[in-house]
Amino acid sequence: MLIGGRRSRKDAPRIEAYGQVDEVNAILGLCKFALEKSKAGPKLVTIMTRIQNELFNLGAELATPDPKRRAKQPSINSRHVNALEREIDELNEDLPELRSFVLPGGGEASAYLHLARTVCRRAERHAITLAHSQNIGEYPLMYLNRLSDALFVFGRYAAKMDEQSEPLWEPEKT
Repeated sequence: MLIGGRRSRKDAPRIEAYGQVDEVNAILGLCKFALEKSKAGPKLVTIMTRIQNELFNLGAELATPDPKRRAKQPSINSRHVNALEREIDELNEDLPELRSFVLPGGGEASAYLHLARTVCRRAERHAITLAHSQNIGEYPLMYLNRLSDALFVFGRYAAKMDEQSEPLWEPEKT
């Protein structure tokens, strides 16, 4: 059911989009749990908590087809996108330059953050599908795109803080 009481099929693009955002949020809960044992935790848990609240707002935004009703709700806007971009830049500053693709791993917290990144990319694809047929506003797609990039950087940061090597793609080892 959508916000406003309208019923919809379980596989409708709007239901898929906000369901995928909900899944990202759930995986961030796992990330926070793993970060409790990580040296990256003090920095990232606070950020994750903020992002979980933002994702809940985004899910509600995507679950509301009526633009008038949606305008009265909390929504994702440029300040949320900008916050992610600042965090990406700040944490990326001290990370080694990449010379290959990173394979998911690098310790428990890092691995969960990489999983969250892939689920976020899927949520972004579902939101794009919805945006092809309905107006979802300017910022939801930008936010999901920046969030997936942030989760990648957070995963690398967690590996570094936990003194774990990042597994790198070695195409010749297949």
